[in-house]
Amino acid sequence: MRMATTGITVPAGTGPGLGAMPGLPAALSETLTSVLVFLGDRVYKIKKTADLGFLDFRTREARLAACQAEVNLNRRLAPDVYLGVADIQGPDGVLLDHMVVMRRLPADRRLSSLLAAGSDVTGPLRAVARLLADFHARCATSERITEAGSPANLRWLWAEVLDSIEPFLGPVLDTNTIDAIRHLAHRYLDGRGPLLHERQRDGRIRDGHGDLLADDIYCLDDGPRILDCLEFDQRLRVGDVLSDIAFLAMDLERLGRPDLSRFLLDQYRAYTAVTHPLSLENLYIAYRAFTMCRIACTQYAQGWAAAAAEARALASLALASLRRGRTRLVLVGGGPETGRSAVAGRLAESEGWTLLRASSVERELGHLPRGDGHPDGHPDGRVDGRADGRADVAGAVRDELLRRARTAVERGETVVLDASWTRRQDRQEAAALARATFTDLVQLRCAPPGPAAGSLVRAESDAGSPVAWSTPTGPEHPFHTDPWPEAKTLEHGPTPTDIHRAARRAAR
Repeated sequence: MRMATTGITVPAGTGPGLGAMPGLPAALSETLTSVLVFLGDRVYKIKKTADLGFLDFRTREARLAACQAEVNLNRRLAPDVYLGVADIQGPDGVLLDHMVVMRRLPADRRLSSLLAAGSDVTGPLRAVARLLADFHARCATSERITEAGSPANLRWLWAEVLDSIEPFLGPVLDTNTIDAIRHLAHRYLDGRGPLLHERQRDGRIRDGHGDLLADDIYCLDDGPRILDCLEFDQRLRVGDVLSDIAFLAMDLERLGRPDLSRFLLDQYRAYTAVTHPLSLENLYIAYRAFTMCRIACTQYAQGWAAAAAEARALASLALASLRRGRTRLVLVGGGPETGRSAVAGRLAESEGWTLLRASSVERELGHLPRGDGHPDGHPDGRVDGRADGRADVAGAVRDELLRRARTAVERGETVVLDASWTRRQDRQEAAALARATFTDLVQLRCAPPGPAAGSLVRAESDAGSPVAWSTPTGPEHPFHTDPWPEAKTLEHGPTPTDIHRAARRAAR
């Protein structure tokens, strides 16, 4: 066997902190694309001669290119682990194949092993988040790479996976589940163009890792080593940096630790100091779960019967993430005496959603100079010289409220709109906005409290909960109330929290 150098040459001795020691038992393991041989303090990784559709290693030249790419790319995160590419020669010196040569790391320091052992991994995960935040800031980007974050390319990625799992519908995967995944993924992408374009403009699309899994992260004393990036197809490796770390977040959920998934994403957000909607996290978690579902289907086709259950579990995880990430426009209506503003405020706070109040918009418009936001430039709503323009003021408030809501939902935020919503025309305008932005419309009407609950509603308001009390001249004071059969009516219960729980159930 002859070692061939690829890029930077790394000395063959054992480095500090690696924990790799000679004399370890020999072992053999197999992945979808490679066979790994563990000998002493070395690992030899040989690419399979296979065509899996999304990769083609049938020629020696293709396997050599993949080995070289694996070493060069993985040295970005683990330079002291990837030693180089070795040639495999026969007894007569004829070149037969190639393999990646790596240092052997302690198996019990794998992140997945630590999780299985019940160890506290918050410290290592914090270090991983910090390492990846720095890594993503350094990753290559270009005009061509940036295009990978476009809505069109994301649709192509989803379509590719959906097409590839078609043969497994019925025997392995539930058709209804896959149809729901297709519908929700396309619906999110169709309505979130402004968000995705902003991510492109802000430089968030990079040539990252592409395959972050707990099995390939080693938590060592001197810091984490992250191995096995996706080397065989740059199209599958480049993308939003949030999609990159979402792969590991998905894997933590798959391993039964959604709390650590949330912890990792929160730490990453803190280290990058970049905000993003939670719905975008869920989109990318779903996509990563779905790509793993495809791999499990391929393993099933290769004869591993247990992979069918794994594929179904991953499809379910993808669907749950997409449902969690649905963008909603939530109308919370009713008279001011119903305590609807308190309901809207608590709902938005408990779910982490954006809250917009008609009363606040009305006050802001009332303070604008003439011509800014008021019909015909009259801050009191006069139209054609008439001072009584209450309906026109209400229309201006509605239009501004919905304009702000559109900005938010197009950027992946669920919005709670606190207004009376007594006019059918206003609700129709909100419904049209929801349709145009591929957003779920939720309509909630707060019923007036009964005699027993009335004092509780007023006490809650007096205690500081923001409630938009109407005035005889404001847009909150309707001339009449139009029927609202589409709304879910929320009744007050014996305790103040009953109606809030009902609102959360109805809005999810």
